[in-house]
Amino acid sequence: MPTAFITGATAGIGAAFARRLAADGFDLVLLARDTARLERTAAELHETYAVRTEPLTADLSTEEGLEAAEERVRGDIGLLVNNAGFANKGKFLDVPVSDELTMLKVHCEAVLRLTHAVLPGMLERGRGGVINVSSVSAFATRGTYGASKAWAVSFSEGVAADIRARSGGGVRVMALCPGFVHTEFHERAQMDMSDVPDFMWLDKDDVVDAALRDLRRGVPVSIPSPQYKAIVGATRLLPRGLLARMSSNTGRKYK
Repeated sequence: MPTAFITGATAGIGAAFARRLAADGFDLVLLARDTARLERTAAELHETYAVRTEPLTADLSTEEGLEAAEERVRGDIGLLVNNAGFANKGKFLDVPVSDELTMLKVHCEAVLRLTHAVLPGMLERGRGGVINVSSVSAFATRGTYGASKAWAVSFSEGVAADIRARSGGGVRVMALCPGFVHTEFHERAQMDMSDVPDFMWLDKDDVVDAALRDLRRGVPVSIPSPQYKAIVGATRLLPRGLLARMSSNTGRKYK
């Protein structure tokens, strides 16, 4: 069976990808920073689904961590899920610039370098896929976070176009752009999400199902759920100033 490499694999969308792909028979390489939690997750998936699970402790905000991840994805990886990410507490100027640069390292540089490292092997084999987890904030105005996710969408679309002819469609690159998902993400950033209505919340397993379905279909940008497809469509029609005011404040109260 093919091997999937998942970053940020112990929580949220990354953990949901790990469970689903293990259930589908994929062997797994799981990357995260917390060794104890990572090894526990790998052991549980191995015992439950009888697949090979390889934990890789690495911090993608460091050169050492990036190099370790790059080296591993140059092997027999059939699916790369660039999922690792985080939000900073506070709006621009409330956040130390060092934390903003760390975000760019994880959300942009790591995605670029791991995609660049994994694709030659996939192209040689004539099959494979890369899912870069972005966000609907890529289409709105959310400071450094939204800008980094917009970069991931543009990057994924450009790479997908570049390799389409070379792979004959056998290798696909896709940006996944969910909205609000029930995970640890917002709690870690100490965000108060009480103003977000229920209809805007997505289930992480549903997000993964939609992502894998869209990857098989060759969709370059996956936006799970009808409500977020409609929201993204509306952002193209709203005046940029109004969109900036609306999106900058929604779901961005801090504890």
